[in-house]
Amino acid sequence: MVDVLDELEWRGLIAQHTDLDELRALMQEGPITFYTGYDPTAASLHHGHLVQIMVMRHLQMAGHKPLALVGGATGLIGDPRMSGERTLNEAKTVAEWSEKLRAQIERFLDFEGPAAARMVNNYDWTGEMTAISLLRDLGKHFRLGTMIAKDTVARRLASDEGISFTEFSYQLLQANDYLELYRRYGCVLETGGNDQWGNLIGGTDLIRKAEGKSVHVLTTPLITKADGTKFGKSEGGAIWLDADMMSPYAFYQFWLGTEDADVERLLKVFTFLGREQIAQLVAESAAAPHQRIGQRRLAAEVTTFVHGAEATAQVIAASEALFGKGDLRTLDGRTLRDATASLPSADVVLGETTIVDLLVDSGLEKGRGAARRTVASGGAYVNGEKAEDEDAPLTSADVLPGDLVLFRKGRRNMGVGHVK
Repeated sequence: MVDVLDELEWRGLIAQHTDLDELRALMQEGPITFYTGYDPTAASLHHGHLVQIMVMRHLQMAGHKPLALVGGATGLIGDPRMSGERTLNEAKTVAEWSEKLRAQIERFLDFEGPAAARMVNNYDWTGEMTAISLLRDLGKHFRLGTMIAKDTVARRLASDEGISFTEFSYQLLQANDYLELYRRYGCVLETGGNDQWGNLIGGTDLIRKAEGKSVHVLTTPLITKADGTKFGKSEGGAIWLDADMMSPYAFYQFWLGTEDADVERLLKVFTFLGREQIAQLVAESAAAPHQRIGQRRLAAEVTTFVHGAEATAQVIAASEALFGKGDLRTLDGRTLRDATASLPSADVVLGETTIVDLLVDSGLEKGRGAARRTVASGGAYVNGEKAEDEDAPLTSADVLPGDLVLFRKGRRNMGVGHVK
């Protein structure tokens, strides 16, 4: 059986750590309890959080017990950024986002069996803390020089804006989370992104001072593209895991658009495919790059993990049907609407609108004369079928799921009609 830490290293999921050999020896003695924290700074997790979820799943599959922490308290404060104060969200909003994140995380972990996961919220212990206990019981273990020296804090202090005491205190609260989880559940490992190293180490220092015990930290690297630029932005912004904030179709298309040079690395990070499977995909992709074999498998694996097999099947079917390789009428309306959201569009009034109207109103043709010539020459299509009659109005028989009508000029210029 492959050592889980060796597996994480092979997948490029370990950046910094306290003592990997000591942690490995501890894991060999038996299952450990570990935790990862997620602050509710938005209504959904994104691809960056997905990296942490992958680490949690690998550790859980190796028999170790996850604690998934939602930062109901730290989300009210805000983790300091390199530049500028965060806007403090309303307490009600943070509570709502905390519940949404909890529900998302629960889909990815196993909550039964010997390595059952547990959800925790740091508001449960932080909300009860008084100012006196924060300063007297917690603050006494922190040295100001160490807190100021942390990279993010040091940069903010050197800036014109500086840093508020609110954000400056964040590192105390996160360190206290580790201490509480150590005391409550025997947690001995915290995982997180590499940008969290300073905060994570604060927790190990606090446990050493308060309990006299040694615990561990492990961070993941920032995921970058082969050219060194940051990975993970779409035209619409972040790569959200919530289907209402980023449709499964758009999510699938994002991963499908991966550059050839990034496929192997992303297969290692974002899928559970084994070494031989990934090696084979890389070899097949190199032999036939135009087929995008690696990208299609990557997109399918990640979309299935995040949105489920049924949604992925619908997305793939929609992608194929749009280009004449499937039956548009078998798709569900939401997927079809998502798949056609960026196409030129026109309104459809059944019994009145014709293919000529669609071509002109959508901008695929500049005028009715040009549109008529396109139809006459056999270059116009409705729902994949050649349009024969330029004057024939669309009827209910032409309506696809989602109250849509797809039309096309030539092979590639596609538009969508919305039935009114």
